[in-house]
Amino acid sequence: MRLVLFDCDGTLVDSVRLIHEVMARTFVDFGYKRPDVSATKSIIGLSLDIAIARMQGKPHVDDEAIAMTAHYKSIFPGVRDEADMQTPLFDGIKPLIETLIGREELLLGAVTGKSRRGLTHILEVNGFTPYFVVSRTADDCPSKPHPAMVTECCAETGTDPHDTIVIGDAIYDMQMAKAAGATAIGVSWGYASVEELLVAGADAIAHHPNDLLSHIL
Repeated sequence: MRLVLFDCDGTLVDSVRLIHEVMARTFVDFGYKRPDVSATKSIIGLSLDIAIARMQGKPHVDDEAIAMTAHYKSIFPGVRDEADMQTPLFDGIKPLIETLIGREELLLGAVTGKSRRGLTHILEVNGFTPYFVVSRTADDCPSKPHPAMVTECCAETGTDPHDTIVIGDAIYDMQMAKAAGATAIGVSWGYASVEELLVAGADAIAHHPNDLLSHIL
């Protein structure tokens, strides 16, 4: 058996508009200037408290970052329900998943900096819940690039990291995969550049979901 672990934001779904809007409102509510979208893109993939601290230029999470994290989480559902704040699947993702679930030798999972509630929502809305047999979120493990998300998914499914593929759009995904001993496949449709993904350790780059098939099957 082989295990295929997908990042969520920037890999399965295009969520930068929503994440940035919630982040921007959080910063404004705490008396800060509205951050630029490029700042938000740079931290997508990290656990939320670490992401906020990093956007503030802090070396570690402090009490304010913890308070801002709680505020972000409290306003997130309301912003998500606004008409122009949807998080659609990237083109080609649904057919890709439909192809992969037909292969008996593959197990699918998710490794994400989202909360457990956030990941559950994405999987349920897109009908993926029955097919993702294992997952780790920011509620379960240390933030990426720590390898725990990958190694715990491997342990739960009885899969060796060398038989595991991590697919993501962020440098933290690539670093996490390599730290765990897994194969790292970067995707160019997300929020990091191809060059950044390669420097972070990507073994290959996919430019469309269909490209992933040659690395998985």
